Amino acid sequence: MPLALRDRPGGRLPPRTVDALVACAVLAVVAIWTLVSARYASESALRSVLGWALVLTGCGALCFRRRQPVAVAVVTLLACVVYYPLSAQDGPLMIAFALALYTTAAEGRFAAAVALAAVTLLAVGLGEIRQQPGHRQIDDTSLAMLAGWLISLVAVGRAQRTRLAYLHEVEQRALAAEREQEARARQSATEERLRIARELHDILGHSVSLIHVQSGAALHRLSKNPTPEAGLATAAEALEAVKSTSKDALRELRATLGVLRRADEATPTSPASGLALLGELAERARSAGLDVRTSVTGTPVPLPPPVDLAAYRIVQESLTNVTRHSRARTVRITLDWDDRSEPAATRTRAGARVLRLRIADDGGGAPEGGPSGSGIRGMAERARALGGVLTAGNEDGGFVVDARLPLTTPTATHPAPEAPGALQAPEAPQAPPTAPPAPTSTPAPAPAPTPAPAPEEDAR
Repeated sequence: MPLALRDRPGGRLPPRTVDALVACAVLAVVAIWTLVSARYASESALRSVLGWALVLTGCGALCFRRRQPVAVAVVTLLACVVYYPLSAQDGPLMIAFALALYTTAAEGRFAAAVALAAVTLLAVGLGEIRQQPGHRQIDDTSLAMLAGWLISLVAVGRAQRTRLAYLHEVEQRALAAEREQEARARQSATEERLRIARELHDILGHSVSLIHVQSGAALHRLSKNPTPEAGLATAAEALEAVKSTSKDALRELRATLGVLRRADEATPTSPASGLALLGELAERARSAGLDVRTSVTGTPVPLPPPVDLAAYRIVQESLTNVTRHSRARTVRITLDWDDRSEPAATRTRAGARVLRLRIADDGGGAPEGGPSGSGIRGMAERARALGGVLTAGNEDGGFVVDARLPLTTPTATHPAPEAPGALQAPEAPQAPPTAPPAPTSTPAPAPAPTPAPAPEEDAR
């Protein structure tokens, strides 16, 4: 059964009310015409009553023309077949059948509409052929006009059906596009929330962990040095380290939350986190009692901001894990700017240069079979988002984080060529991307502090 298409309501009357009003309008036209014709043609009361009953039946059936279009068309056709030979007034009851035939085609019953039009034309034609010469009611010209009207009604109904189907399809496509746009917006918002959550986890986790270790170490030293002079020196050193760590944390927090600023607010002017700040990151870890040693091989090159930030965060989170969950004394950070130690099949992209980050400690490693924490998952997600890889696990009596990041972003957009003579706006000057210093010197290890309180259970 074909699906009936409807226009959107948009404040219009219900379809049943419209059908009832149309039926009343057709009945009024037929009734007025019949009453006017009754002044010039007389008939018996019985035939007049039957004629009016057929008029009411044919017009009343139009109230159901959309719910039962074929049945209504058949009823109106039969009413006309009986009415015109019976009544001498010849009211325009044919209007009811014409409207029913159009509705049948418009509701998708094209075959039924063609069949009814053909039956009507054949019935009228055979009836006129059987008449005696000089007694025909419809001549050949009128018969051809009737055929044209029937074909036009079916064609217009078919066109209306096609139009409604097209509008319905356009509406469905618009709704689908709107749903897809909303889904993309939700996905973008979710990805942005996850990105901000990772940034906050890395910033706050690293800084708060260092502050916790520095405060604990200071308290431990105070308990070992009861003299006021030694206590003041220890407290001043710890407070200076806490101040520096909290200042850096606030700077990075402002830069991270800058994406949530309003358009009329000033943007932060401090440099964004990157490998250029690796020295400061190592110094903060040394202030917590770690012996951080860095080494660089290869020639540093400018990194795209996403890759630069991801490399910095991976090192930062690795140092945070060592500070919080490990008994390590020494951490080695290695930057290899053109790692070629692995076969091409294991590199991030065939033929692409990669930056290899390796952060290794001597803390004995994580418990075997334990679940990985959110920090390691966040580092792996950062690497995958840029087309790189990251592995983490126990190795050589410690825990090793090994990341390979491409030196270029995975995708690059190419601007479309402009028409000759087109004016181009001057580009705003941008600060060149920074790269960490190339020297491969190893800083002298910091003096080993007094052992801090026992660390928490490993939950990297």
